[in-house]
Amino acid sequence: MFETLKNAWKVADIRKKILFTVFIVIIYRLGGYIPVPFLDATAIGQMIGDSGNIFSYLNVLSGGTFSRATLLCLSISPYINAQIIIQLLTFAIPALERLAKEGETGRAKIDKITKYTTLGIAVFQSWAYYITLKNSGSLTYTTGFSKAMAEIVIIACFTAGAMLVIWLGSMIDKHGIGNGVSMLLFAGIVANLPESFGSTFSALAETGRPFYIALIPIIIVIFILMIGFIVFMDNAERRIPIQYAKRVVGRKMYGGQSTYLPIKIAMAGVLPIIFAMSFMSIPQTIEMFTGEPAEGTFWAGFMRLFNSTHPFYATLYFILIILFSYFYVSMQYNPVEIANNLRQNNGAIPGIRPGKPTSDYITRILSKLILIGALFLGVVALFPIIFAQITGVGSLALGGTSILIVVSVALETVRQLESQMMMRHHKGFLE
Repeated sequence: MFETLKNAWKVADIRKKILFTVFIVIIYRLGGYIPVPFLDATAIGQMIGDSGNIFSYLNVLSGGTFSRATLLCLSISPYINAQIIIQLLTFAIPALERLAKEGETGRAKIDKITKYTTLGIAVFQSWAYYITLKNSGSLTYTTGFSKAMAEIVIIACFTAGAMLVIWLGSMIDKHGIGNGVSMLLFAGIVANLPESFGSTFSALAETGRPFYIALIPIIIVIFILMIGFIVFMDNAERRIPIQYAKRVVGRKMYGGQSTYLPIKIAMAGVLPIIFAMSFMSIPQTIEMFTGEPAEGTFWAGFMRLFNSTHPFYATLYFILIILFSYFYVSMQYNPVEIANNLRQNNGAIPGIRPGKPTSDYITRILSKLILIGALFLGVVALFPIIFAQITGVGSLALGGTSILIVVSVALETVRQLESQMMMRHHKGFLE
């Protein structure tokens, strides 16, 4: 990876893109320190804690900006939600499905619809978070005209910050390196990782017990091994051999070559974890709006099931990750369409008849790969929960997910750098 960055830096055009990306990331990080008026950052930090609610989830995605009550505290959360909604609607609404098949023009229109959807979600989230912050006593002005002014200013700042993040991401897409929104998410998580690990090590050291202190080097080793495991799984793929039939056109013969159809094991990426995480945070988020139920009631017991320390939470979380993995991949990969494309291009899998037998064969392979990928995601997502149960220290909230996002974005960016350098490398006539 470092060799790729070194070689990319030598190419003037790519160097400009790298510098532009770094410049946008710096602006994004600076925006994460601009405070929103009328908010008490200390009260918000205490409210978030390690409760595992929607605010702790949002705080990790924003790189810790939400706990500081800053302009970019919503970060990319509205955009992620908008992408998920539009992606689901693409398979439910024929008009959107036709746009998705229209190539670059259709994708541009869908991207525009996604941005408008992001604006609507950002306004709603801003209002909902304002109500929650007001009920929790996190506002510094709550009477008279100041109360109305605080509501308008806070909602406007939250919404403007979310749209600014989308604009910064689009600038990286046009003039920089990598996926813009992913790069901003990467920057936020990387900036917050030292604080997360530092607080974990401090909590272990403050116990004064030799066992907990001895866990510190073990955690570092596990962290390194986890990175290696994620890199291995991210690059792992199943290659299905494809043989194209020979055909004669005039005096020339075409086709006849052998290739393969690559299918990644971790093809769903981190999205199933984000889906499951959002679902699991719903009960505690509702509790923040309605208040804590009375002890001894049915709802009090129900809410305890969704506490991150409860075995039911970990079990349901793991099951949801597997279900969402199957759901997401089923939307992205259509074995029937793949089989039809192979048949139209005179291609076939050796030993498998074209048509339905080919689609059934691909479906069986996909089912096995999805299960392996889902189990991988489940292990990564449950690691911080298991760690908290063993040590009693839960400050590594979403640690496995954060590492997965960071490593995946880094690998994808390196691949883009390699492809751009390959496009600019031309061998001479005598080479």
